[in-house]
This record gives sequence, structure tokens and C-alpha cells, in this order.
Amino acid sequence: MKREKFGSRLGFILVSAGCAIGIGNVWKFPYLCGQMGGAAFILIYLVFLLIMGVPVMICEFAIGRGSHFSVAAAFEKLEPEGTRWHISKWIGILGSYLLMMFYTSVGGWMMYYCFRSIRGDFVGNSAEEVGAKFTKMLADAPNMAFWTILICVIGFAICWFGIQNGIEKVSKVMMSVLMVLMIILAVHSVFLKGAGAGIRFYLIPDFRKMAEIGIGNVIFGAMSQAFFTLSIGIGAMMIFGSYLERNRSLAGEALSITGLDTFVALMAGFIIIPACFAFGIEPGAGPSLIFITIPNIFSQMPGGQVWGALFFLFLTFAAFTTLVAVFENIISFDMDLFHWSRKKSVIVSAILIIILSMPCVLGFNILSGIQPLGEGSTIMDLEDFIVSNNFLPLGSLGYLLFCTRENGWGWKKFLEEANTGEGIGFPKGLKGYVGYVIPLLIIIIYLKGYYDKFSPLGTTTLVIWMAVAVLLLGFVLYCAGGKKKEKNK
Repeated sequence: MKREKFGSRLGFILVSAGCAIGIGNVWKFPYLCGQMGGAAFILIYLVFLLIMGVPVMICEFAIGRGSHFSVAAAFEKLEPEGTRWHISKWIGILGSYLLMMFYTSVGGWMMYYCFRSIRGDFVGNSAEEVGAKFTKMLADAPNMAFWTILICVIGFAICWFGIQNGIEKVSKVMMSVLMVLMIILAVHSVFLKGAGAGIRFYLIPDFRKMAEIGIGNVIFGAMSQAFFTLSIGIGAMMIFGSYLERNRSLAGEALSITGLDTFVALMAGFIIIPACFAFGIEPGAGPSLIFITIPNIFSQMPGGQVWGALFFLFLTFAAFTTLVAVFENIISFDMDLFHWSRKKSVIVSAILIIILSMPCVLGFNILSGIQPLGEGSTIMDLEDFIVSNNFLPLGSLGYLLFCTRENGWGWKKFLEEANTGEGIGFPKGLKGYVGYVIPLLIIIIYLKGYYDKFSPLGTTTLVIWMAVAVLLLGFVLYCAGGKKKEKNK
């Protein structure tokens, strides 16, 4: 079966950027920025984005383009005979499915809130009323299921038409509208009365504030967000690398995508933080910021119904571009592993994802008694933890080792693929940095994530979960430990 290709370089950049741009940019980044002291956090975040995120993305693109396969078959194509790298493909396969098992629900929330904002549900509501409506939404299983299924059906319908006629065309439109919406919303936000204090907080570094929070905490928060924001580690970028022509070097493409991703995150902050200061609301409000705090802001401002609808349309597009990109990754697994047609893969994958999304939907109502990570946790929290704290870092670690180890693809072959075509070349002198320094940083992020998650639950729980973390890390190292067979002379 002939491999599909993107119709244009712009299409590749916008689709890949759309995959990277998601809830992490427009939801997590603004509230982390609010919690971590504003501009000082942003500066550190940008540094880690460049020195960690970009190299991992280049590795993922290179494996995809070098193999012309998704993560389901890429390692088999590129690995030396006798090695075990192919076993690690399950990190990408399971990670993509698990991500969609809860991301579809969040995407459904965004669509529903866009619909509610257009309808004027939040106009004139108090903060308590806005919060009560969010709680009521979570308790309404049929309504939650409807919006989750709707966004799945729309997403897979786009994938039905393929890369050029489906995903590329829709992503170009959605990303263009997303950018326009962001600029309109940001301009509106910065001109609100009282927004000046928020703009200063966002743009002028306050290192004394950073010291109060804890320099180590801010650095780790920035490093973690920079790593997780690009959707690297589960093959979501690899699949688009496999559709890419070889006329452009990969470093330049990765920088362009990272630049777009960063622009969206920074503009989301310009939308949210000045508005929070203008209405006296804490910008570090955490996960409730989007669904409780922001509707409360729009309910207070003139024309809030229109601005609220535009804001949640923007969020819907941000979530939807990621959904479609990962749906394509999942569809490609069947095509690469079982040699199915695209249409058969779309139908089977759509049914599977809809069914697998239901535990997350029901976890807020019918199955709310299941609290897998301690009191107050939900099924979504478990799914998010497995993906964000495990599959993304462990998958990325595997790509880095595969591209730098002699028993893997190897540095020479990686560089040849990464630097083929016009554009910025990847420096060949960075082998030690890519092969040792970044993996060490990823392992630190990974283990500290477990420590932060489970240390409040007691020493016994912490020890058990840290043992789980070490076992999973050992799995990646096991996959990287096989010896290639020597060729007969």
C-alpha cells in the first residue's frame, strides 16, 4: 500500500502543531504561570522547551520519516536484527488509546461549553451558580456521553478522507481560525480596565516572587511543562513524520512547530491572566480555571455571551486538532500491523475509542465511587497519570536511546535522516547531550512526578508506587538492552 503524503509543507506544520497544541497550552500553561510567578516561569519554560522538547521531537520525526511507518511498525523496520526495540512500540500504542480515553471527554466538555455560551447559560450568573453548573454537567452521564460521542464521530469522519483531503484541509482551516480567535480575544483582554497589573505580572520577571515559591519548584514546573506540551513520546508526531517528504531537514520543521505551539500557549496567557487581574480573580486557580473561573469572568463583562462563546470555540478547536491527530495515529496502527484499509481502520477504531471513553465519562457520576489514586480521584485522573507521568516520558526516553545507541538505529543514521533536505541541520556534536543529558533529565522528571503524586499518601504507598516506577523504567531499558546480531562475513 502506497504511503500517503502531505500536500504541502504548511499542511505538515499546521497538522503537527495542531497535535502539539491542546489543553496543556490553553488550560494548564496559564494556571501554571499564575501559580509559578508569571514571567520568570515563562523564561525558564522557553529554555527547557528549546533544549529538551525540540531534540525529542526531531528524534520522533526522524524515526517516522526514516521508516515510513507509525510507532506500531517503525522499530521493526529500523532496528538491527536481534535487538528488542520493537517491544517498546506498546508504549506508543497503549499511550495513544489511553490518551483518547479521557481526552475525548475533555474535548466534549469544550464543545458543550461553547454551545452553552452561545445559548447564554452563564449570563448574569454568580460564581457559585457557574460552579454548580459544572458540577451538574459532570453528574449528567447521558449528556456527557452524547458530547463525547459527538466529538469522536466528527473526528473520525475527518480521518475517513485521509491526510490531504481530510486532516490537512480541516487542520488548515481550524488552525487559521484558532489563531484569529486568539488574537481577537487577547487584544480584548489586555484592554480591559484593570488588566495592566496582569500584563506586568505576565511580562516582567519577578525573581523575588520566584524565590518565595521556591526556585527548584519553578524550575521543575517549567521543565515538566516544556516536556509535556509537545505531545511527544507516544508516536503522535512520528506518524506525521512518516507522511513527510525528504526535501526539508527536520530541525527547522521541529522549531517551526514548537514556535507555533509556544505562540498559542503565550497568547492563551494573554487572554486569561489580564482578565483574571481585571476582575480580581486568582490566575493560579488550578484546573477549575477554565470551567468555573473563566465563565464567571465572561458573565461579568459587557458582551460576555459573545466573548465566552468565542473563547470556548477557541478551546474546542485546540482540543479537536489534538484529537484528530491522535485518531490518525490510532488508525495507522491497524493499517501498519494488520494491513487494513483506511476505511476499515476508521470504523473499528471509532467504535473502540467510543466504548473505551465511557469509563472516564461514568467516572464522574455512576462510577464515582472508584477512586484509584486516593480519595477524591477519578478514573480520568488515573488515565491522565498513566499517560502524562508514564507513557510520554518513557516513550521519549526510548526514542532518544534508539537514535543514539549503537545497538539501535544509531547516531549516524539518525543524523543522516534528520539533516536530509534544505533547512537547519542538527549538530552532530550533540550525541552525548542527546544520548545522556536529556535522558537523565527525563528520568528525573519521571521519578519526581511519582514522588510528588504519592508522597502525600504515606510512606508505604510511596514505596509501592516508586517500585512500580522503577519497574516501568526497567522495561524501557530492557527494550534498549538487546544485542544486534553480527553479520556473517
